[in-house]
Amino acid sequence: MLRLITFIALIVPALGNAETLLSAEEFAARVEGKVLTYGLLGEPYGAEEYLPDRRVRWSFLDGDCDEGFWYPEGDAICFVYQDTPTPQCWKFFDTGAGIRADFLSDPADDSLYEVDRGEGPLYCMGPEVGV
Repeated sequence: MLRLITFIALIVPALGNAETLLSAEEFAARVEGKVLTYGLLGEPYGAEEYLPDRRVRWSFLDGDCDEGFWYPEGDAICFVYQDTPTPQCWKFFDTGAGIRADFLSDPADDSLYEVDRGEGPLYCMGPEVGV
């Protein structure tokens, strides 16, 4: 009996902190019309503007932006960009404190996590002009 009580005492707090995998519909409802800034290992990593009709605009926070779109693939969300046409698929989770994203092409990569949420638009410089 003591083992059961100890097990319950250890498991219940963990269940309260469980993360929930977001479906495509849940993901869309949380992000459309927003700009989310993501962090990696305690540092800002990039930001994405989620536009209508599953369109997106990504930046590594350097002023350069890449246009693209997202689509559901099983329980993942995949992104295709003009500059990176190979699909990049992620699983998105509700952590209770924001969104966490796990990159599926390399599960050893660290997760991205939401550090800021705004209304946008995402800061993008104009097209490069040269001689």
